[in-house]
Amino acid sequence: MKFLITGLGNFDPEYISTRHNAGFVILDAYARASGITFEDTRFAFVARHQMRGRSLVLIKPTTYVNLSGRAVHYWLKKEQIFLENLLVVTDDLSLPIGTIRLRARGSDGGHNGLAHINQILGTQNYARLRFGIGSEFSSGKQVSYVLGTWTEEEENILPERISLACEAITSFVLTGINHTMNRYNNR
Repeated sequence: MKFLITGLGNFDPEYISTRHNAGFVILDAYARASGITFEDTRFAFVARHQMRGRSLVLIKPTTYVNLSGRAVHYWLKKEQIFLENLLVVTDDLSLPIGTIRLRARGSDGGHNGLAHINQILGTQNYARLRFGIGSEFSSGKQVSYVLGTWTEEEENILPERISLACEAITSFVLTGINHTMNRYNNR
């Protein structure tokens, strides 16, 4: 079985430590823990991992968040991966910092990256792991908040929460979305 694990984020150095790059940060942590590295290829940084008879293709799109559908579509087709084996890891303003929520399908929830993936794939029927970044911003400051860096207090809780998100990715691959949702949602 083959899986495509996509972390959403922006690849430019100015975005590396921003809340919007939670998907990249989680995939980087997963890659470090697995002893694999990313290579810059077409539409994405790509890493490959084998686990208990399963092949994982991890991608961090280089198309910017708002055009993530291009990379997802390309790598699904190139690797001949079924849609039910796609997991998109993204930031979420509606969840408290570090909270994870998995869904088997659903709307974009106002996230431009998910909206583009939905548009390009022509469906909302794929799994997503949302990582809470909180919503501690004043009116009109959403973009600044999302593209802002983590506070020192937030950075103190991130390692444990990122580790939990990595566990959820492994669970998705080994046991499927339903078991993973039951085990990890809102933790």
